[in-house]
Amino acid sequence: MSLFLKIRKPSLSSLSVFSFQSFFTTLPHFSTEKKEASSFIHPTAVVHPNAIIGQNELVCDKLESSAPFLVLASALEKLLELTTAGVSIGPFCTIGSSARLGNSCQIVSCKPYFWKYRIRRALHFDDVSSGSVVGDNLPGRTVLGCNNIIGHHAVVGVKCQDMKYKPGDECFLDVGNNNEIREHASIHRSSKSSDITVIGDNNLIMGSCHIAHDCKIGNSNIFANNTLLAGHVVVEDYTHTAGAIVVHQFCRVGSFSFIGGGSVVTQDVPKYTMVAGERAELRGLNLEGLRRHGFTVLEIKSLRMAYRKIFMPVDANNVGFEERLTKVEQDEQLSNVPAVCSMVQSIHDSLTENRRGICKFRQWTGL
Repeated sequence: MSLFLKIRKPSLSSLSVFSFQSFFTTLPHFSTEKKEASSFIHPTAVVHPNAIIGQNELVCDKLESSAPFLVLASALEKLLELTTAGVSIGPFCTIGSSARLGNSCQIVSCKPYFWKYRIRRALHFDDVSSGSVVGDNLPGRTVLGCNNIIGHHAVVGVKCQDMKYKPGDECFLDVGNNNEIREHASIHRSSKSSDITVIGDNNLIMGSCHIAHDCKIGNSNIFANNTLLAGHVVVEDYTHTAGAIVVHQFCRVGSFSFIGGGSVVTQDVPKYTMVAGERAELRGLNLEGLRRHGFTVLEIKSLRMAYRKIFMPVDANNVGFEERLTKVEQDEQLSNVPAVCSMVQSIHDSLTENRRGICKFRQWTGL
């Protein structure tokens, strides 16, 4: 396949198309050799012929420059490196027809094993080996970005478990870059063609987690084992869940929040907070998480002050919740701290008509 680069003429009346090979020869000290990364597909893996393994296509429309004929050789060389694959697909893995795997993805599988049994004194061996599954033979797509790891027996991008789904409808899953999805995790595609399940970048999704249809997961989140997210859940960035937690459908988990182990979350978790309990309740700020992510002493002090004014007021019986929020917004000191404004806005958003409200809170003596 020949690659082409579109470059604007100064007159902008038309586009000239130049072959990469002929254009590169005019650039000094430029090598047209591609740096191929080795890919591995095990013979027992089942890869559909329509699946796309590695980013083998270069989208030249993105290279159009506002400055006519100004193209940097170093940039072009880096773009050529995008054509390398380096994808590894282990034994007994299945890659569906709608799957598209980015460079350096690893689809891991376990060693083959057999089930040994006897029928009428005859010894039988059944091969029960099975590996990870990425994509399904359904309309739509399952897209994995670069450098993702799919663990043993994980199932990513298959049909959702939702009665709204109609056979033949397109359904979608987009996964970003640098995610680690561990053993026995399951991530489902959207329930309808107008929606999409999204996983961002740099997430760690530990063993036996479940992310249902139409969820929106941000970046740099850590989901411990058996974190279960129902449909349409939104998780922002830098959140952390402990093991065996459940999040009700349509809930939102704010950035830098923490969910304690064994919690059942049925309402929104505001930004920067920590919740825990069989019916999760607010337990204060996620102080350790804020420190680890570089929040300053002033920001943490301001957040603590705002949290006390909102959730732990001295005159709780005389002032309503909305009034307390308004007081924090109007406070000259706190209103100038972006983190406080972000937390208050997160609470306001959860109290709108179509949302589930925030988790319940107690009156604590300290924070």
